[in-house]
Amino acid sequence: MLRKRQVHLDFHTSGLLPVGDQFSKEQFQAALKKGHVDSITVFSKCHHGWSYHPTKANEMHPKLSFDLLGAQLEACKEINVKAPVYISAGFDEKDYDIHPEWRWMCSEDEEDCREYHEEAHFHLLCFNTGYLDKLCSQIEEVMEMYDPCGIFLDIISPKVCFCKACLSDMKKLGLDTKNSEDMEKFAMITFNKYADAVNASVRKYSDTATIFHNSGHIFKGNHAFIGKNTHLELESLPTGGWGYDHFPLSAAYVRTLRNTEFLGMTGKFHQSWGEFGGFKHPNALIYETSLSVANGAGCSIGDQMHSLGEMNMSTYSLIGKAYSLIEEKEPWLINAVNKADIAVLSEEALTGDRDAKADIGANRMLLEGNFLYNFIDETADISGYKLLILPDAPGLSDEMLGKINTFIENGGKVIASGESIVRDGKFILDTGAEFNGENEFSPTYFIPAFPTVNGDTAYIMRCKSYKITPTGCETLAFRQEPYFNRTREHFCSHMHAPNKPESSSPAVTVNGNIAYVGWDIFTAYARHGHLCFKEIFNYLMERLMKDEVSVKAEIPDKAVVTLTEQKEENRSILHLLFAHTTLRGERTEVIEDTVPLYNVKCSVKCSKAPSRVYLAPSVSDISFEYDGTDVHFTVPRVNIHQMAVIEY
Repeated sequence: MLRKRQVHLDFHTSGLLPVGDQFSKEQFQAALKKGHVDSITVFSKCHHGWSYHPTKANEMHPKLSFDLLGAQLEACKEINVKAPVYISAGFDEKDYDIHPEWRWMCSEDEEDCREYHEEAHFHLLCFNTGYLDKLCSQIEEVMEMYDPCGIFLDIISPKVCFCKACLSDMKKLGLDTKNSEDMEKFAMITFNKYADAVNASVRKYSDTATIFHNSGHIFKGNHAFIGKNTHLELESLPTGGWGYDHFPLSAAYVRTLRNTEFLGMTGKFHQSWGEFGGFKHPNALIYETSLSVANGAGCSIGDQMHSLGEMNMSTYSLIGKAYSLIEEKEPWLINAVNKADIAVLSEEALTGDRDAKADIGANRMLLEGNFLYNFIDETADISGYKLLILPDAPGLSDEMLGKINTFIENGGKVIASGESIVRDGKFILDTGAEFNGENEFSPTYFIPAFPTVNGDTAYIMRCKSYKITPTGCETLAFRQEPYFNRTREHFCSHMHAPNKPESSSPAVTVNGNIAYVGWDIFTAYARHGHLCFKEIFNYLMERLMKDEVSVKAEIPDKAVVTLTEQKEENRSILHLLFAHTTLRGERTEVIEDTVPLYNVKCSVKCSKAPSRVYLAPSVSDISFEYDGTDVHFTVPRVNIHQMAVIEY
């Protein structure tokens, strides 16, 4: 089982700097104790290409005079801290300079790669060269010398490469080096070759060591990649450009993967990796680690050690403020499984687009609505969910379509949008309407037939829209066109023409358990964030789900609500999180001040009457009422994170 309080200790150190002169086992241990750390990733080899221990398979850092890795592993063992070992597996700056034949090439034309080559950053090597053999020998050396509990490889992913070895091997396999699909296919062949060789190098010495290949992103639906790992670590630094809604989206997919443990990886940095002297406010790390455990993950906090080898005690004081709280909460975290009412079929899993806007928009709507949800791919079992969301993108397989029809027959609800249920120009689910293609006007206008915050008016919809003709459904909203699209010959005012009232046509419909939205509302919400997109979604959720939602909490849309279950302990845990975020600089979203919430009214569906409801980790009882289907209680105060435990 993965430990919950990990530190990822970066140590990418130039060969020009002194290394390890101030390392002290006692000081290293004191830092880990101060940080309440129970696992730490330590370095064998960094992106610069140097090893931090005696080696025959590589070169030890020229300014290092002792076995730093061995000293760290010994220090960790003495205080019962696990220590997986880091080995750079995509970057190796030293070998990049020594072995130009191993370099990853972005093009057949070396001139096209010159700018990449000359920039001051780490440079990629190709796994389809002799570099892979050297890497495997480095891994085997570490396994044989130190018998670590795990190996962390960084940073790798399938990459199209135009080096001479790749082009030659592609031709031998009959693949066309001018065909992008063939190039992608060979990139995957090379990645599998890498992963299989690396995993074999680890397994040659250990059947139990963990293995993780970090690519900075877990690709939804890519089980071939996911299956190469023993666990997953979800890199998500909110202040580094990811934002605070990135991790919940990643976690909502990964936790559906059977028997897959995972960590949420944030950082102590003000912004991102490699930042010496950057510090978050403690409240930010408290929130980020709480967000991890509320979403079913363990925690990992990134740090970077000074080249001299001394741990920064201010950093571990900061980390300790978060991890001391996680340590107190651990009895309610072990083997806790997140519950979900709603499944979202990921656009990324269908299309391969890692920046899929429909996923981002759906995730934000669900977070802001305080719903319980997971993201899934087409391999998932959907029978246990109450509602399925199909956001915007086409591409459903026949197998998935069969699952959805069975799901609907058994009472499941579906919200579909855009072209998600369109094939060959027709709807493939019974929406009670005919699909008439994409609308030629953009933007268009939403006219609600249900209450909205700003009343019955025309709302701008900056996204693709689709024409439908009802044949047996109820219309919940209408679409109006602008008088014309904006062109040089036809334009009005600063942005677009006003709505044309006589152009109204149906746009949002419901037929039994199936609702359809004739706009790409999830993609649009990610891009524009208009309230009206979310109002359409929330109304459909209320219409279809009624009283079937498992949790209700009177909490702001910036808050996060999750529900976990510990079956062996016969209890459920409601997680309530809230933090005030502020934009600093150009794009850095930070958390500093806390804004507590008071007297938060909650209700949770229960199949039987609870015996007790209390707050954790304080174990303070709170009063509750059970009405036969739901338990009702009030949480007196939420300061960043509060758990309410329902015992049976």
